[in-house]
Amino acid sequence: MSGDTLVREVSTDHSEPYDPAADHAYPDERLNEILPVIREDTEIQTYLQAQNVNAVTRMGYNDHGAKHIEIVRNRALTLYDLLKRGGVAFNGATDQGLDEADEPVIVALAATLHDIGHVVHRDEHVYYSIPLAADLLDRLLSGFYDTADAVRMKGEVLHAILCHHTAEDPLTTEAGVIRVADALDMERGRSRMPYKKGSRGIDTLSSQAIRRVSLQEGDERAVLAEIEMDGAVGVYQVDNLLKAKLRDSGLEDDVRIVAVNATRDDALVERIEL
Repeated sequence: MSGDTLVREVSTDHSEPYDPAADHAYPDERLNEILPVIREDTEIQTYLQAQNVNAVTRMGYNDHGAKHIEIVRNRALTLYDLLKRGGVAFNGATDQGLDEADEPVIVALAATLHDIGHVVHRDEHVYYSIPLAADLLDRLLSGFYDTADAVRMKGEVLHAILCHHTAEDPLTTEAGVIRVADALDMERGRSRMPYKKGSRGIDTLSSQAIRRVSLQEGDERAVLAEIEMDGAVGVYQVDNLLKAKLRDSGLEDDVRIVAVNATRDDALVERIEL
């Protein structure tokens, strides 16, 4: 099996790449130190490729590999930035006596490692992700933190990984960001492989109908997430999957979601708002 088999076409990828030189609403120096290490770490990058085999190749699900992780991490950091600009309080790092500069590190690490349990199995993958991520974090964090702070950081990252799963409620704002950002990777490129293989399940078809997702500052709430659909079937992604992730995330009052059907000859659903 060639590596190209698991590479997603990105022509409809509208995620905003994280720019270390941009003006952020938070201290970004620690994040900017650790991100290049994550991207160049052979073990981590191999996990991100390998975790897609069970999910896509063997079970026909949407992408859960390196491209999904890149998009989720970018959207998580964008969401985090917008929430900070909107005055939303974060408690994960501060409850542990850590610094504000550690918040985006928690977000970035959790976004990167949240799906590695797929290398074991798609089913119950979130619980397999915990021990695998714990081993990686022991090695990675020791290069940036003393032992005590590394333990605190590890706990917060693992909590955010666990709570991207809807069965577990986030206890921190950082964890809520990961949970919502995971659902915001929904454009049609994510379902390219299962669709080409003939899958016509609701996950695949609804993802094929999502043209674009954008995040921006809101008026009444800190964040406005706009979703452009080609057809009413895209409602499943919004009203079932994204709505389920937003519920009990702790961000329900901070994120406004608007989805618009751009297909004129399909007027079954024109607009929905969460």
